[in-house]
Amino acid sequence: MAEAHNPLAQFEIKALIPIQIGDIDASFTNSSALMVLSVFAATLLMVFAVRPRASVPGRWQLLAELCYQFIAKMISDNIGKEGRPYFPFVFSIFMFVLFGNFLGMVPYSFTFPSHIAVTLTMALVIFVMVTVIAFFKHGFHFFSFFLPAGVPIVLSPLMIAIEVISYFTRPFSLSVRLFANMMAGHTLLKVVGGFVFPLGLFGIVPIAGLVAVTGLEFLIAFLQAYIFTILTCIYINDAIHLH
Repeated sequence: MAEAHNPLAQFEIKALIPIQIGDIDASFTNSSALMVLSVFAATLLMVFAVRPRASVPGRWQLLAELCYQFIAKMISDNIGKEGRPYFPFVFSIFMFVLFGNFLGMVPYSFTFPSHIAVTLTMALVIFVMVTVIAFFKHGFHFFSFFLPAGVPIVLSPLMIAIEVISYFTRPFSLSVRLFANMMAGHTLLKVVGGFVFPLGLFGIVPIAGLVAVTGLEFLIAFLQAYIFTILTCIYINDAIHLH
């Protein structure tokens, strides 16, 4: 009973299919299930929504086209035409995080972006990919990224140190932003919802607050997917164009 009222119990990872490989616990968990469901739902939307290819698009086709155009414009604005080859990757990141956030809003579901292990893994993949792109495109000239043009020579050691620290903390800032916002939002929903039944007739007040917080949480779910994606675009732009 105490677990039901614990606002942090919703973040507990539970094994659905126990799998043990030596000393490694590779169980298929509720987090894994929601990741698979997010990929499946996003794929389903894009495949079946655009299959009719109607001249006058229906609601689902229009939604799919809006998602496509939204990411295409984001890449064009933040990277330019050089960003076109990275559209599939950026689009996949956006849809994966967006569906993960939205599916987590379903009661008794699980929000995998609320776990730092998930968001940090995604951020590290992006960080490594961006660094590899930069090395392949610029070679050792990539290191000039850590010394902006026009910096006085006397300030060079300080600027290099600041730029290096800033660069290598990118995965952590990118992952913590998404994880912290989703965890805080769902914790608040659970806390506010916990006041409904104990207050009896006066529970109408927390219900109104719960509705408002839920609406805000849906907005935050979209904004966090957007921020995670646009920062990915900015990092790719830095890799391609340097300073």
